[in-house]
Amino acid sequence: MIRISRRSAFFVLVCFLAVLSIEAAGQLGASYPNTIGVSGSAEVRVPPDEVILAVGVETADKNLSVAKALNDQKIASALAVTRKFGISPSHVRTDYIRIEPRHRNGEIFSELLGYVVRKSIVVRFDDIPEFEQLLTSLLEAGVNHIHGIEFRTTELRKHRDHARELATRAAHEKAEAMAAAAGRKIGNLQSVTETHQDWYSGYDGGWGHRWSQGNLQNVVQQRSGEVSFDETPLAPGQISVRSSVSASYLLE
Repeated sequence: MIRISRRSAFFVLVCFLAVLSIEAAGQLGASYPNTIGVSGSAEVRVPPDEVILAVGVETADKNLSVAKALNDQKIASALAVTRKFGISPSHVRTDYIRIEPRHRNGEIFSELLGYVVRKSIVVRFDDIPEFEQLLTSLLEAGVNHIHGIEFRTTELRKHRDHARELATRAAHEKAEAMAAAAGRKIGNLQSVTETHQDWYSGYDGGWGHRWSQGNLQNVVQQRSGEVSFDETPLAPGQISVRSSVSASYLLE
């Protein structure tokens, strides 16, 4: 009969657990290989080639018919201005209509003071140098509210794709730099995901409020345009199109 001391049994148990730990570590390393995760962002700035303008007409009178007739007249004059500037009817739409009674002290059962009629239209205009004159003409025609001015590009999809390409390239370059600093090299790309994309230009506000923007490797690219604004005080600036991506690479 073979007898094993308690000390020997304890030593065997420790060795057995150590072997299990080594095997588990090997399996864990196989499941989670050495990788590096990075993020990159890019911003492309482009000149606008169209503008979306939202304007409104507000009229008031004690007589509802008079208030509505005044409003219709001014809206008709505004629409005539859009035709004068060669804007297609398909690029002009009525966006908001409201008729509101006004009572003294705001109480519905108090004395009726009259009616307020509001109507807004949205115009898409592609002659940027003439935009300021269009706005002036609309104001002269009776428009008394400017709800929003939004400078846009008709090639937004192209610029979004370009911003995404630059962001991906920025993430790759960052991964190379980080790996080199650690004395390593990056291997195959494991995954890449776009985490954010937007664009921004313009301002908004008004009755309807329907207006449609850590450790990053950043790229900003300015695209030149053919539109010149040297002969007008209008300064539409540039549209910012942004994209951010996250990427993971194997380390060699």
